[in-house]
Amino acid sequence: MLFIDNDTVKQVLTISDTIEALDTAFRGLADGGSIHRPRIDVYVPTGREEDYYRWGTMEGASRDLGVFAIRMKSDVVSWPTDDTGNWTEEKYCVEPGTYCGLIFLFSTVNGEPLAMINDGYLQHMRVGGGAGLGVRYMSREDSHVVAMLGSGGMARSYLEAFCNERDIREVRVYSPTKAHRDDYAMEMSDILNVEVRSVDDPEAAVRGADIVSTCTDTMSPVLRGEWLEPGMHITNLGGYELDDQVFARATSIVRQGVNGARLADGDPRVQYGRGHSPVAYVAGNEQEMARLPKPGAQMGRTGTNERYPAFTDLVSGRGGRQSADDITLYLNGGNQGLQFAAVGSVVYHKALEAGFGRALPTEWFLQNIRD
Repeated sequence: MLFIDNDTVKQVLTISDTIEALDTAFRGLADGGSIHRPRIDVYVPTGREEDYYRWGTMEGASRDLGVFAIRMKSDVVSWPTDDTGNWTEEKYCVEPGTYCGLIFLFSTVNGEPLAMINDGYLQHMRVGGGAGLGVRYMSREDSHVVAMLGSGGMARSYLEAFCNERDIREVRVYSPTKAHRDDYAMEMSDILNVEVRSVDDPEAAVRGADIVSTCTDTMSPVLRGEWLEPGMHITNLGGYELDDQVFARATSIVRQGVNGARLADGDPRVQYGRGHSPVAYVAGNEQEMARLPKPGAQMGRTGTNERYPAFTDLVSGRGGRQSADDITLYLNGGNQGLQFAAVGSVVYHKALEAGFGRALPTEWFLQNIRD
């Protein structure tokens, strides 16, 4: 078995490989070749008033790839509002600036544990790859201008994915902190050899763009439907980033897949749309649970909502862009467990072939007691 860290993932995984792996795995959902269990979180009070502990898992498997994956996250989460009124979800493990996320990969042929992979870099790539799929199938082929609202790690993989799928020539980036958006513009210009400009206003970033992307950890909308123009393609990261008018003005809306499982109705411990969790089991008394953000309408549209066509419908010819003037919206959430199986398989096989990763004795993970 291999332990594969973020540096190794970065060495072996390309955005092109990521998008192709997702495309193939998602298509397997149509004929039963792929399966996934949507994200489910568990919340437990920390004993402090300002935060909550959250454990999250999601799973997926592919018959054709021969692998199963479970992705596990251990976070302390909070929902602060800064001096400018931005409401965000923040998290850490052990201390601010460190995080714990792991992907455990198994063989579906003989059950063997194959790899344990740090999820940080792979997480950014698999989410960016999903946004790239939306661009591949829904944006105009002559899309050249990107508006990026957000300048963090996800905004980097998103833009890389867009450039993989379309001839991007200009990017305008906005985020509330000028230093962050300036750094993003300089870095991504160098990496992608594309003009990336930092702008002071989100509407100015969106005006005249072909592809509009939100990549933030916000708990309130950052993209307004009144800014949209005919022909635009929109994609998101979080469930709260888009206001009601974005959904009203979109001509075609496609969701990547099911983002959160539907669990037992009537169980007060099963709650939907708390923070960035599509669905969660929540511990705590009434006073403690009141600290969690209340579900918002936007999260309901992007989380467990199944009224929009899914990716499998899109590639089967149902939904999608019908004309150059359509405003298309790809909700980039869902199928997360399957994403980790698909992209994790690519990483494992490439690392194995290159001789990368730290070998762990497989017998450490086996036993002779039947459970």
